[in-house]
Amino acid sequence: MGLLDTILGRSKPVRPDLDQLFAIPSAALTLQAATGFVPTGQGSVCFAGVEGGTFARIQQDVRELLDADTAQGGIPVEFSQDAYGYTWLLAAHPADDTAALVNDLHAVNTLLQDGGFGPQLLCSLIAFRDPRDRPLALVYLYKRGTFYPFAPAPGGGEKRDNQLELQVRAALGDDLRVEKDLSRWFPVWGAPGL
Repeated sequence: MGLLDTILGRSKPVRPDLDQLFAIPSAALTLQAATGFVPTGQGSVCFAGVEGGTFARIQQDVRELLDADTAQGGIPVEFSQDAYGYTWLLAAHPADDTAALVNDLHAVNTLLQDGGFGPQLLCSLIAFRDPRDRPLALVYLYKRGTFYPFAPAPGGGEKRDNQLELQVRAALGDDLRVEKDLSRWFPVWGAPGL
């Protein structure tokens, strides 16, 4: 960043730090103690698809890496596309193995980033539920290097439980790098696993 950038108020964008994902298992314990939400064992990675052989090979590498344990009872990954044309990868593990889920999500992000497709990565999310079966996701914004909570309101429809989201932010402020700009807390309606 140069002097002109400083004078004009421009700032360097935060570089993604995928290792931030490894804070999720301990944050999950904090979240459970503070709110009663527990991991479901499901997590997703969202990215913009790209045409071409290189991207198709990386997508196949991701599938082979994450499906390597299916012969031993592991759950195969699922790819889907949302209404906006974004591709979602859904990974699943036993609910009590958040560390393995985070490892898978980190591996997917790393393979895409190292393959030159970092700009196509949008977010990763880890799903939670509470005893009343309310859904919650911790969403990692790849381009911001931050997390935010996303809580769809019970009863369906596209409404959010903003009070719960703010409660989760307060509970996890010491565990995760939480996105300060609330306008960047984008809804992820219909995200696989949520």
